[in-house]
Amino acid sequence: MKNFTTVLKIAPAFLLASSVIHAQTQDTLTKEKKIEEVVLIGYGKQKKSDLTGSITSVSAKDFNGGAVSAGQLIQGKTPGVQITNNSGAPGSGTKIRIRGTSSLSGENSPLIVIDGVPQDFVGMNGVSDPLSLINPNDIETFDILKDASATAIYGNRASNGVILITTKKGTSGKFKLNFSTVTSVSTKMGNVDVLTAQEFRDFVNTYAPASYKTKLGNADTNWQDQIYQAAWGTDNNVAFSGGIKGLPYRLSIGYNEQNGIVKSNSFRRTSVGLNLSPKFFDNHLSVNVNAKGTFTDNRFVDGGVIKAATYFDPTQPVYSGNSKYGGYYEWLDSGSATGYNVNANSNPLGMIEGVRDVSSVIRGLGNIQLDYKFHFLPDLHFNVNAGYDYTKSEGHKFKDGNLRQGYADKGSSNFYSMEKNNKLLETYFNYVKNINAINTGVDITAGYAYQDFRLNIPGAVTYRGTGINAQDLDFQTQNTLVSFYGRAIFTVANKYIISGSVRRDGSSRFFNGTTDNLWGVFPGVSLAWKLNEESFIKNISAISTLKLRAGWGKTGQQELPALGVNGNKPNNYPAFASYNPSYPGAGYQFGNEFYFMFRPTNYNPNLTWETTTTKNIGLDYGFAKNRITGSIDLFRKDTKDLLVYADEPAGGLSNASWQNVGDMKNQGIEGSITVIPVKNEKTTWEVSFNATHYKPVITKLKDRADEYFNMEVGGIEGGSGNRIQAHAVGYAPNAFWVYQQVYDTGGKPVDGAYVDRNGDGVINTKDMYYYKSTTPDAILGFSTKVSHKNWDFALSARAVLGNYVYNNMASNSSLQSASTNEYLQNVFSTAPEYKFSVPQYKSDIYVENASFLRLDNINVGYNFGEIFSKGSNLKVYGMAQNVFVITKYTGVDPEVFGGIDNGYYQMPRIYSLGFNFQF
Repeated sequence: MKNFTTVLKIAPAFLLASSVIHAQTQDTLTKEKKIEEVVLIGYGKQKKSDLTGSITSVSAKDFNGGAVSAGQLIQGKTPGVQITNNSGAPGSGTKIRIRGTSSLSGENSPLIVIDGVPQDFVGMNGVSDPLSLINPNDIETFDILKDASATAIYGNRASNGVILITTKKGTSGKFKLNFSTVTSVSTKMGNVDVLTAQEFRDFVNTYAPASYKTKLGNADTNWQDQIYQAAWGTDNNVAFSGGIKGLPYRLSIGYNEQNGIVKSNSFRRTSVGLNLSPKFFDNHLSVNVNAKGTFTDNRFVDGGVIKAATYFDPTQPVYSGNSKYGGYYEWLDSGSATGYNVNANSNPLGMIEGVRDVSSVIRGLGNIQLDYKFHFLPDLHFNVNAGYDYTKSEGHKFKDGNLRQGYADKGSSNFYSMEKNNKLLETYFNYVKNINAINTGVDITAGYAYQDFRLNIPGAVTYRGTGINAQDLDFQTQNTLVSFYGRAIFTVANKYIISGSVRRDGSSRFFNGTTDNLWGVFPGVSLAWKLNEESFIKNISAISTLKLRAGWGKTGQQELPALGVNGNKPNNYPAFASYNPSYPGAGYQFGNEFYFMFRPTNYNPNLTWETTTTKNIGLDYGFAKNRITGSIDLFRKDTKDLLVYADEPAGGLSNASWQNVGDMKNQGIEGSITVIPVKNEKTTWEVSFNATHYKPVITKLKDRADEYFNMEVGGIEGGSGNRIQAHAVGYAPNAFWVYQQVYDTGGKPVDGAYVDRNGDGVINTKDMYYYKSTTPDAILGFSTKVSHKNWDFALSARAVLGNYVYNNMASNSSLQSASTNEYLQNVFSTAPEYKFSVPQYKSDIYVENASFLRLDNINVGYNFGEIFSKGSNLKVYGMAQNVFVITKYTGVDPEVFGGIDNGYYQMPRIYSLGFNFQF
């Protein structure tokens, strides 16, 4: 693995920066031009007032402060968009959902397009979230396409919406240098509510047999306090921008270092970004060059550390008093070959010291876009966009043979790597003309797109001190998309706007030996009526904007869950008959050797796209000279031919395969309002609020299935193969499938007693019911900002109402925790109250209301103005993130993606001090 250093990473960029600065000082200064506000719509742009689809734009001035990943910039800022942090680990990124879910097993994340380059949906070994490789400080705007009339131009990857990310560009004019630096301290929100040492002693002495009472220790150890720390971080960015002899440029360099609140966890990112946007041939040829490079170093913490700290016996000391297992206290078993109890929890501090898991990742993302305005017909443009996205990761996971984590293997060392090469070529013609004779504007686009995704994962080798090494198999794959698309927009009398688009996509993913299922067609159409331009409204001074929108469109879904332990191996050939090597552990023995054999892979030659049809009607409004603005949208999404991994009749290569087996509908409403109560020379106050409600329901699964049929999902910790969620007709996806708990007259749960819901006198799976789900009733966002003279203040908050979480940390606790497998395990605070003799994993008592109100961000700043020289500026600000959470949920954090809380790495509370210098 390469050992990159910060100096080596950024030195070339600083050398380039010094050259640019020198050239800039020799150039003639020109005045910057003010650009009219427009919104990207995919292969083009449109004035915000002329939009016909449901599109929201969020610019840098409205971003959340302190974001370390792109998704955090717009968390809570726009209706219909729910952004959930993957975890509190630095670099872990976010999960984004637009108007809920459209698929059961396919991808539910939106398509991300960065400066015109669509991203893939495949993760990277050694990276928690690929979007964390993009420096948030380089981002200028997010344009979020939500309904199918807007997203259909992106065809088979647009069922979950599209997010167009535009990074900051250079502008002709004066040389500018901007430098910002932020220092932060992160702390934990709290601890999982388990018993203290004395409470645990009382618990064991009350419920455990005599032989287990003797296992109690004399210490008083808070294991969660032992693994957490106050973690410092820094984020530094410098940007140079201006124009050199007609060459606008922007060069940015950033360094972000974040240490996790769990000891040893860290994330470091160095980034370089360059944009050049010259024009040639009397401005007939526009060139836009974007190049971004990031260098990321990660140190991960073992995922089991938090669970171990939760459950480890608080009466035991951290250290054993001898040198075995690194000196850490571990549960012993004299009959075990290793000497320790293999069933017992590991010492969490021993886990942190015993495993070193690090990675380095390089990413280069660049494209060059040429836009030529024909000399003989200036209204006609020809656009070419060529892009390349390269990512390579290298990692090393080492387990110390002196500690429990590596003791059985006498130590182990695993080196892994992964490489992605994505290529893009897009060309389109665009004709824009105002036809005065009929008072109509015409905007017509027709184009072609080619995108190729290649991935290579060399077989990783695990070296063990025992000499019994393991070799994974090499993995290579490729997926290609070819597309033809067109769009026409007609604006009549600046009042009536009609837009229609169609895209024909071909995907190698559905190749079955023929071209029968390769191609899909995805149309979209939308209308808008600018009521404020009508004579009967135009003279009403109170109404600034009033526009009615309606749209219909059809989009596709081709993404299947990736294969492999890390989920980074795309399932690119689910419809094609093929042979693949057997997995490690499934070799064929000849003599004393085991050999990998080629075996047929299960496939479905009839597999094809999921298709989502969306209907949308919306109203955009503005009153009091647009001091009050907002929008309201009603929508419905109907998904057909759901991609699901489902059982199939005997006789094939497997008992299950990928199939198109079901339908789902999702309907809802969303709205936003922004009010500017105060606006004068000294003071401006702005308040924004947004709300979203949607309700997804599965309307069909497998044909000829009975009323009890469902598809279990949502694996939990405890037992073997237990799952707590299911897909079923008539219910929301991922509904909790549980037994209804019986309570005594005092309101206490009865151990092992459940309601006989069908009244047949037998308690079995036919008595289980679908109780709540992870789908919230409402998602709310609130933000406000105030500026007064040189002071400014801002805050943002979110509320999620009616969502439920399964508390797996609590369900794993019972009286059995003090009487099984020759060790003691701490329990959740409810265990002494419920008094369940054994874990009752399927009880609805553990499905908890996780509604919450979270104050995400609050900051205050002061602008000192020109204290260095004319044109310079200094701003100092303080900020707090994740300030508080109000919730009834009994776990640490109610915002758990997927709805199952099992050792969740909690979001840190962050306090920051920042300085921004501009020259």
